[in-house]
Amino acid sequence: MPDAAVLSIRKASKTFGARRALDGVSLDVAKGEMIALIGPSGSGKSTLLRSISGLQTIDGGEGRIEAFGGPVQENGRIGADVRRVRTRIGFIAQQFNLVGRLSLFTNVALGSLGRIGTWRGLLGLWPAETKTAAMAALARVGVADYAGQRANTLSGGQQQRGAIARALVQKAKIVLADEPVASLDPVSARRVMESLRDLNKADGLTVLVTLHQVDYALRYCDRVVALKAGHIVYDGPADKIETKQLIDIYGPEFEDVFWEGVPK
Repeated sequence: MPDAAVLSIRKASKTFGARRALDGVSLDVAKGEMIALIGPSGSGKSTLLRSISGLQTIDGGEGRIEAFGGPVQENGRIGADVRRVRTRIGFIAQQFNLVGRLSLFTNVALGSLGRIGTWRGLLGLWPAETKTAAMAALARVGVADYAGQRANTLSGGQQQRGAIARALVQKAKIVLADEPVASLDPVSARRVMESLRDLNKADGLTVLVTLHQVDYALRYCDRVVALKAGHIVYDGPADKIETKQLIDIYGPEFEDVFWEGVPK
């Protein structure tokens, strides 16, 4: 694993039946980067993100994924110490992954379970430190006023910002966000992306975000990694990728992946 990298993927492949979702993918991520993973549907973006978190095993063989210098998985097996690694990796899903019947505050406080123990969380016995951290995180992403509301009464954008706040309480050093704005309207989507960008710039969090909205990738992320058919076909600065390359990557989908107008 390179010295500057907090995350390293080497020759990662994943097969589902006859389909190769990932085909020998290698990627290094440095501390403090904000990277957009883009590509057409079925290109391997979500599979890669889930593999990085250890939620999905890669195929056996040479493939290896490391985070913070320790193995997440290799040779088709999840690492024995993966739970410790996961405490430093926040995962934000498209469908928010909040418990609808619980308050937003409780959902956010659940981010501390890796430190305080599950039984205390189940009983709602939150330490003062957790209570303070949860409210500070909610305020940070602009939804502190909704702390007492059940999560399922909130808008999609409010729930997603709650999921980001939970990652803050978790004290995550890497945030993996899988299509976090796909279910949102453009205004809410921008607020979520601005929250992720703020945490990246102000707190130095490393962020990997899969996006179907290419204009958001170009606007909010410094580096773009594009996948197609399980291969990385572009890896470089967001402002250097050309329209012709995007057309080659997306084909007929090209115009659909720009919410706010196709670039000239």
